[in-house]
Amino acid sequence: MPINRIQFQPGLSLATFFQRYGTLARCQQALYETRWPRGFVCPKCASTEHSRHERGTRLLLQCCRCRRQTSLTAGTVFDASKLPLTTWFLAIHLLTQSKTGMSALQLMRDLGVSYRSAWLVKHKLMQVMFGQERERKLETLVQIDDVFVGGERQGCGRGRTAPNKVLVVAAVQTTSNGKAVLTRLDVVPNWQKLTIARWASKALAAGTHVVSDGLSTFAAVKGAGFTHEPIIVNSTGKAAGQHPRFLAVNTTLGNLKTWMASTFKGFKLSHYTQRYLAEFQYRFNRRFDLRAILTGLLVDAIHCNPWREVSLRKRMPAEICA
Repeated sequence: MPINRIQFQPGLSLATFFQRYGTLARCQQALYETRWPRGFVCPKCASTEHSRHERGTRLLLQCCRCRRQTSLTAGTVFDASKLPLTTWFLAIHLLTQSKTGMSALQLMRDLGVSYRSAWLVKHKLMQVMFGQERERKLETLVQIDDVFVGGERQGCGRGRTAPNKVLVVAAVQTTSNGKAVLTRLDVVPNWQKLTIARWASKALAAGTHVVSDGLSTFAAVKGAGFTHEPIIVNSTGKAAGQHPRFLAVNTTLGNLKTWMASTFKGFKLSHYTQRYLAEFQYRFNRRFDLRAILTGLLVDAIHCNPWREVSLRKRMPAEICA
């Protein structure tokens, strides 16, 4: 069997990471160059003349014209954090390079911080990922399927109606020969045709051809302006999952379920499922160049508004129907 070049690419090793970002000064310089690639510009008067001042682990840039001080981390996802940038950079590296992802508990152990701090770091970075993936549109040829994320709870019933399960629409953009390119995973409140039509309008680009199984609800994508090809599979179980027209989406869903089952032992499905799906989606859609994920997430983190704990702990709505 030939080696999968995407799966076996080297990525960014720990040795290389510490070589580039192993000190506070290097992290500050990387953040500065990413935030102001052409040099610092005062947000108040647009002057480029400035001086640097350090207050503990904080770096302040003071404009020589208007005297305004700008923190290196102000207005970014790192804003108001008491953790040093070295800890943030290591968290970004661990979350982007790990094939199976990383729970907040494992992040706590690897970073040497409290569980609350690790949880906040992870969820802030996942919120950055969600912000980048929420407007993604799949195009050309897309396989879609329905999936229920979650498991059984003792005394709470079983099957698809179990209260600890969340409904998710999974979509995978493929090449003409069925190779997965991009994915999109969205929590939906129900399987009504109106919901699926709204999902299609949000998640798919004009002219997309959709392939699905025989679930009648998916016919709603046709009403939303897309071509639809339903394929009824007579076989069940593993044989149905290996149907060539659904292989990409079924493989992606298999990887998703394995990742969630092996990495996370418990989280509030009703609150945070979309954020965890965004983490999987973010890494999947950038898997072709593992070395670039860290710098990409750093850019996204700089342009993401600061998130406070009280906001992160609120239930995430199913935006598809908003």
